[in-house]
Amino acid sequence: MKSCLRPSHHTALHKNAGITGLSACALGVSLLAAPLAFSAENGAEEPAAVRFAVPPWPGVTVKSQLAATLFEALGYAPKQQEIGATIAYQAMSEDELDVYLAAWLPAQQGMYDTATQGKNKLIDLGNNVDGARLGFVVPDYMHEKGITSGKDLCSKDLQDKAGGTIYSIEIGSGTSDLLADMQDNGTYCLDEWDLSETSASGMFSQAKSMMKRDEWIVFYAWTPHWASIEYAIKFLDDPKDAWGPDGGRSDVRTLITPTFADENPNATRLLEQLVFSADQQSAMISGFSYEERPPEEVALDWLRDNPAQVKAFLDGVTTRSGDPAWPAAQKALDLPDA
Repeated sequence: MKSCLRPSHHTALHKNAGITGLSACALGVSLLAAPLAFSAENGAEEPAAVRFAVPPWPGVTVKSQLAATLFEALGYAPKQQEIGATIAYQAMSEDELDVYLAAWLPAQQGMYDTATQGKNKLIDLGNNVDGARLGFVVPDYMHEKGITSGKDLCSKDLQDKAGGTIYSIEIGSGTSDLLADMQDNGTYCLDEWDLSETSASGMFSQAKSMMKRDEWIVFYAWTPHWASIEYAIKFLDDPKDAWGPDGGRSDVRTLITPTFADENPNATRLLEQLVFSADQQSAMISGFSYEERPPEEVALDWLRDNPAQVKAFLDGVTTRSGDPAWPAAQKALDLPDA
């Protein structure tokens, strides 16, 4: 079965890009037809296309754009496809897309486990964000009044003051499944709460409005994200590790298809070395989603501000024509010396 995806018309993703229903299934055919180049690393031809699956989340948007900018500087032809997480896993399992920089664990554990097992299992290149975390948050003014733990969600007083509703992101995000399990199991008395599940932008808009009036609110959040910079919020402790081991500390894994790994050892090395801190990615997200700057601009500014880290990303990597990657990227992107 083929996944019907709407291909982007250009490399960059904009905030209002998205998929609205099914369209022609020509993505895989058109991208697989991309020209080949000689790879000095393995003496074989390496395809030009690097096809990113990009859920409509600000951090993934900028991170994927940054990776695409580097690949383009090295002579590749990166393509980005904005697509929901569930469909992204399906598309990659069918070799219609190549790279996924948004495998957030444990929120996507079920999808991840399915995708990395079986006949055409995806390859995990490791964590691309150090210091990630997800869980329930409250405004500082609630935290100062003693609302500090997930266990406090069992408080009838808190439930009444917060209107009996916890706010979260869209159904199908992975987080939605995790919260549904918590409700079914009565974890932190979540079965006594209503869940309001909407888009991330809708959730944060609701939170901003309520915090502006000093109202009590409990909502789902994560870092890296601009909210951790722009909002005065605190994560609730997670003594039951409901959000994963170590109280919601998370991994954001890079996944590629086995076909891509076999055909693109040079590109795979770059992806394996692409790692950011949570604070770095939060700053990128703030530039794109909060300051509303184009992702291309935010990505290029970060590359120019962090030449030593970019050089580390490119260690042992070449251009598609076999030349050292760092001098080529430095020239193409006007990067300062590392």
